[in-house]
Amino acid sequence: MASRSLNRAIIIGNLTRDPELKYTPTGTAVCTFGVATNRSWTTADGQQKEDVQYHRIVAWQKLAELCGKILNKGRKVYLEGRLTYRTFVGRDGQERSITEIVLDDFIVFGDGRKTVVEKSAAKTDEKKAATDDSLTASDKEITKEEKTKKTKEKEDKKEAVNEDVNPEDIPF
Repeated sequence: MASRSLNRAIIIGNLTRDPELKYTPTGTAVCTFGVATNRSWTTADGQQKEDVQYHRIVAWQKLAELCGKILNKGRKVYLEGRLTYRTFVGRDGQERSITEIVLDDFIVFGDGRKTVVEKSAAKTDEKKAATDDSLTASDKEITKEEKTKKTKEKEDKKEAVNEDVNPEDIPF
């Protein structure tokens, strides 16, 4: 009997491209995407250096479908999987090798893309209100008050949702 061994890769990084979801001829889902990890350090002479590593990630079956739906370029993710090494013959006839991480589990951190879109939309609204000559000062104050009211309503709704959760209902 062979002794136990471990092949585990854990990465936190950003997606370098949108996931590519495909299906094998037998109908099995396979999703591939890239993740970049960064490392920075200071040299002995005080110079700041940075290094980027790119990783190829492959997910199979339901996990592949989930990756295809949830993930997109730029998102920060935590990935767990195992390293695999493959060799293949390229179209030019040369043998090539590739290292991949076969995904077992992942966690998505925050949605950076939505917050960027929301911030840019808010800036556009502010610029439009500031440059619109047809609005008087009192009209501008009313517009600001409406935005403040909407913001407070959203916060109240979030608090109401949080208050409805009973700690005893949580299964863990």
